[in-house]
Amino acid sequence: MENILTVEHIEKYYGNKGNVTKAVDDISFEVGKGEFIGIMGASGSGKTTLLNCISTIDTATSGHIIINGMDITKLNQKKLSQFRREQLGFIFQDFNLLDTLTAYENIALALSIIKTASGEIDVRVHEVAKQLEIENVLQKYPYQMSGGQKQRVASARAIVTNPSLILADEPTGALDSKSSRMLLESFETLNRNLDATILMVTHDAFTASYCHRILFIKDGKIFDEIIRGESTRKQFFNQIIEVVTLLGGDNSNVL
Repeated sequence: MENILTVEHIEKYYGNKGNVTKAVDDISFEVGKGEFIGIMGASGSGKTTLLNCISTIDTATSGHIIINGMDITKLNQKKLSQFRREQLGFIFQDFNLLDTLTAYENIALALSIIKTASGEIDVRVHEVAKQLEIENVLQKYPYQMSGGQKQRVASARAIVTNPSLILADEPTGALDSKSSRMLLESFETLNRNLDATILMVTHDAFTASYCHRILFIKDGKIFDEIIRGESTRKQFFNQIIEVVTLLGGDNSNVL
């Protein structure tokens, strides 16, 4: 399997010599093309810091992050910005849609930024809207949509550029249970039908149960890894709960 992401001995420190916090402590792993990977851990475990380093929002103190053959730790700011636009897709908990633009315009903006031809923009926006079942909201503004619709629009914006890697940070955190399920089923569809590679940070065991593989982070290190394989989603959910218990987490924080 071709690797889309390779993380090699990543470390991230905050603070100064008198007060140093090691948020990420020598983490290494790989993500193959078409994988749907979850990262779990308690608050303060380092999972979001790790995602921020991979997403280029933050800079690792040491180590290498290679995405689609490019070592992003060696890029200057200009090349990093270009790489981010062309190779990465982002899905955040708070949607990050522009209130003055329709759903169509929010999605199309991602293509405009990378100078896609106008005719192609229209085709690709409608293609991704069909995949995520949001064709009926394309002309609506964010305030006219439900939370689930906004998150699917945000997901469409993330994938419309055909990024090498989709990064999701607590994507179901602001959604009710029905909207969460619909979004996660959309992720499954994108992963299965478009071979999308997804790396998702979540504290929620139900959300994580949709993944193929989960890395558990504790105190900045990889604590455990489980693979779904042939297990049903319910069986995988139970495995997740077992590891969360070993992590010392309270189940009420992950359900």
